[in-house]
Amino acid sequence: MAAMNLGYLLYRSAAAYPDHPAIIHGDAVLTYRECNERVNRVGSALRRLGLEPGDRVAIFSPNRPEILEVLFATWKAGLAAVPMNFRLHRDEVRYILNHSEAKVLVYAGVYQDDIDRITGDLTATRIAVCLDGPGENGRNDALTVLAYDELLKQGDNAEWVEPVEGDDLAWLFYTSGTTGRPKGAMLTHRILLLAALNTCADIYPFGHGDIGLHAAPLSHGSGLYSLPLIAKGGTNVIFPASRFDPETVFALIEKHRITVLPFMAPTMVKRLIESEARTRYDLRSLQCIIYGGAPMYVEDLTAGLKAFGPVFAQVYGQGECPMTITGLGRDEHNLHQPERLASAGTARMGVQVCIQDAEGNRLPPGRIGEIAARSELVMKGYWHNPEATSEAIVNGWLRTGDVGYMDEHGYLYILDRTKDMIISGGNNIYPREVEEVLLCHPAVQEVCVFGVPDPEWGEAVKAVVVLRPGHEAAEEELIAFCRDHLASYKKPRSVDFLEELPKNAYGKVLKRELRARYWEGNARLV
Repeated sequence: MAAMNLGYLLYRSAAAYPDHPAIIHGDAVLTYRECNERVNRVGSALRRLGLEPGDRVAIFSPNRPEILEVLFATWKAGLAAVPMNFRLHRDEVRYILNHSEAKVLVYAGVYQDDIDRITGDLTATRIAVCLDGPGENGRNDALTVLAYDELLKQGDNAEWVEPVEGDDLAWLFYTSGTTGRPKGAMLTHRILLLAALNTCADIYPFGHGDIGLHAAPLSHGSGLYSLPLIAKGGTNVIFPASRFDPETVFALIEKHRITVLPFMAPTMVKRLIESEARTRYDLRSLQCIIYGGAPMYVEDLTAGLKAFGPVFAQVYGQGECPMTITGLGRDEHNLHQPERLASAGTARMGVQVCIQDAEGNRLPPGRIGEIAARSELVMKGYWHNPEATSEAIVNGWLRTGDVGYMDEHGYLYILDRTKDMIISGGNNIYPREVEEVLLCHPAVQEVCVFGVPDPEWGEAVKAVVVLRPGHEAAEEELIAFCRDHLASYKKPRSVDFLEELPKNAYGKVLKRELRARYWEGNARLV
């Protein structure tokens, strides 16, 4: 069935509000007319490079305006975007490029050395576009390297939006994988359009007068929340640094009269709450802080409501159902109902949520089981991974891997995970990835990795290691070893050493038993 191309959202706002600011970054301002013209040029240039509808374009960069330009150019041209976390290790970037079969890579110049080191291993990527212009070492035999400014010059400003079907791929959202390899959740034009509409209906009524500050990565939740802002002709202010800083956030809120923080991880919100700099700035324009990606403690929410007022809105979802499973609205963040603050809210519009047992049977209110969701918002499946798709979507229900219960009023409470995934600072980390790296260290005989409580990050990565007889290794050495082979945020924060790991009669490591020692006394295990 034919559907509206997401690129039309920008076209519509450019027609209605041509002189209104679309993107602000530092002192640079792009109006909707200028932004739309640049997007048209990039989109037409990509097609002239030989890309066909459905081909993938990967993006590897910290937050900057060009990310939004490339997203919309990709969609207008009928292509699919593959945004990547800018903190990924080059080996992870190489895997995603090859697995997605991305024809083009758009990257920030700061990663030039990393790109040079993987180009010889790329199987499908033949064109690279450097946002800062290719340096002398940026040209090699494996890739045709263009500067972004060159790409703009090669395109034209003819207004055109490629027709798409509702199930056509728009965004390939890579999530950490239980096997140690990321999986690409296929998000279509229909899914992302419905997600934007749902957000306006359930979470925050984005409007033309809204000014949003993107302080979280545009490659993830914040990028998804650019859609309702652009659809409504609002302004996107791009956080100017790759490292989060509360005082910079406050300064930008005051300077630009920010009305909404479109998406923030709980650890970011906690830092805003705890920062003394908050009292030095005028924050009265702020109407909504949308947070999600990890559980948030009631104590932190209570402090946040006292500091900022009733501006918080929670979203619960995952890459497989983008930020759209349940929600707790601003009016439901009530200090007089603290039990509700511990919940993840109720099912979003157009989404069914239930609790299931191991056989997929629906459980009544109060019973603990796996959280499942059914909706048109659920991913089309995992890219090139039908086995993982069939495990994740059973009888039309997305099995989230999260454990919880629903009360008699339909409020969802998340307690634990059936999967081993760790959420640290809003980032998903699977222990298998870290374990595989640690086992490559010559001193490590056995290892078990899991999440432990952390007051700042929610969870921190803990490694418990058994050393080989006659070998030695210090905690700092193993952490550094992980940092050399993984994205830095995935490395263990601490390492404990045991003479042996607890195992059952079949020799399987009792991870949950080992993990439980560190969570003793916590009502919630995530």
